[in-house]
Amino acid sequence: MLDIVRREEISLNDGLRRQEQDKKSEEVEEKEEPPAAEDKTQKQPELSLDHETFHSKEHNRDHESEESVIEEDGYKMDYSKWDLCKVTAGPDYIPCLDNSEALRHISTRHYEHRERHCPSEPPLCLVPLPKGYKRPLQWPRSRDKIWYKNVPHTKLAKVKGHQNWVKVSGEYLLFPGGGTQFIHGALHYIDFIQRSVRDIGWGRRTRVVLDVGCGVASFGGYLFERDVLTMSFAPKDEHEAQVQFALERGIPAISAVMGSQRLPFPSNVFDLVHCARCRVPWHAEGGTLLLELNRVLRPGGFFIWSATPVYQKLKEDVDIWKAMTALTKAICWELVAIRKDRLNSVAAAFFRKPVSNECYDNREDSAPSLCRKDDDPDLAWYISLQNCIPKLPTESSARGIIWPELWPGRLSSPPHWLNSSELDVYGKPTAEEFVADQERWKTIFSTSYRFGVGVDWTKVRNVMDMRAVYGGFAAALKDLKVWVMNVVDVESPETLPIIFDRGLFGIYHDWCESFSTYPRTYDLLHADKLFSRLNGRCNLTPVVVEIDRIVRPGGKLIVRDEMKVVKRVEDLLKSLRWEIRSTYSEDQEEILCAEKSEWRPENPLSVSS
Repeated sequence: MLDIVRREEISLNDGLRRQEQDKKSEEVEEKEEPPAAEDKTQKQPELSLDHETFHSKEHNRDHESEESVIEEDGYKMDYSKWDLCKVTAGPDYIPCLDNSEALRHISTRHYEHRERHCPSEPPLCLVPLPKGYKRPLQWPRSRDKIWYKNVPHTKLAKVKGHQNWVKVSGEYLLFPGGGTQFIHGALHYIDFIQRSVRDIGWGRRTRVVLDVGCGVASFGGYLFERDVLTMSFAPKDEHEAQVQFALERGIPAISAVMGSQRLPFPSNVFDLVHCARCRVPWHAEGGTLLLELNRVLRPGGFFIWSATPVYQKLKEDVDIWKAMTALTKAICWELVAIRKDRLNSVAAAFFRKPVSNECYDNREDSAPSLCRKDDDPDLAWYISLQNCIPKLPTESSARGIIWPELWPGRLSSPPHWLNSSELDVYGKPTAEEFVADQERWKTIFSTSYRFGVGVDWTKVRNVMDMRAVYGGFAAALKDLKVWVMNVVDVESPETLPIIFDRGLFGIYHDWCESFSTYPRTYDLLHADKLFSRLNGRCNLTPVVVEIDRIVRPGGKLIVRDEMKVVKRVEDLLKSLRWEIRSTYSEDQEEILCAEKSEWRPENPLSVSS
């Protein structure tokens, strides 16, 4: 026990000293940065590789970078040399979205070509850096500007510049905060929505939002000022780099499309869904896509549709509005209000999902039909869209029967529907597990992660918990200026609805496949017992390669797992020239923190893409 206390004291002092050094370096960087319009010659400060590495008495091994021969799945693989991915997408390569070989045989009728089509074998090559890449600007400055060479795409600036989406200025891309429906700024538009329907209650009643066809995600970026968390998504399509822009800015976003499959979320979880000119044909083919929004929208939640059919009188718009009115009535959504935003010369329609099945049971026309009882609305990983309405819960103890507590109370309160008599992930009653998980991560962060692993949290913005359970790790970061993507593996217990109910967000995923995000989009990935659970189900090497793709240079990976598994991950990271910042043992777990360097191999390798 004394050894653990001493180790924490040493880690605390080292962490405080490192933060003070980083703070001084950052102050120098701030003074050297020129104005956006005049910057032509700025150089990024060189990355110092002379970081200290921690060692505990329980575990001490050589951390020098080395070329490795690693034995995995019964055979040896030489990782002393890695190759660059030679693909059409270049530095923007997303394996499951840029699989050109598979796309040759895919229909485009329902946007299937924008959906996930993963290669049969995960690529083992490394994605190159864009020429002139620099460490991203820190939040909140990054919300308004990013380095142009990090995302060197100008199409949106040319096509949407007059709508204040993005502009080019010297070495920067600037984001004035506008959008197609709010060219005068997202904050005005956000306040217009609040004034239109008071029950929305940004940051209290409405905490978790889904933004469909998000553009560069300025709507979600500015909702942070109202204490609202927004899951923004858009396809990787001709509007090049819109999601990449969002993530580079430090705003949550994923590459996804409403096509032929369900979105990777449970049912009844988003407090509000927003669509501003998102170009989705809601009324087509029996309203299949709007029924998908109905699936993920919480009972009593709002759908805000800000689009030309709401307020323009062209024949096409009038016809779409009539079809939309009939469809929303058929699925029992109440049209609460239509309001005009005079500054932006647009209007928005506010619909509300019912809280009971009464309307469904009393409809004169049964189309769309109610879903079959054996259709689980929470299944959403490679599940085809269903043209039906899931019945709402009726039992008083069911999920979705009542609205969660107001934020921030909902973060720390177990959802009312957690059954204390049932066992869950850790073998304890679920409500008891929730509290224990919350306290565990609060303790781990305050005594270990905050100062003891070599992470300067002031430089962290985009975070992913690769194996979230109840969202306890994300909850422990509440007071930091970060957001956390909570990933629940498709082979794990169904805990993602709990994460949403506490005012956080997340997504289903299978780590045997690539994640739907651009390269270099996360500052920190956290993996608690992930690798030991994947071991035997899929090869760990492509998972580490995927981590290398996702993490920004200078970004971190924290691993908690069995010692043998952590050693394998460490060897792979060393071969990728990651710097091992700390390793130690705690409560029979091995903890590793590593930092990605800017090293890239020189040899290109062609892959099926």
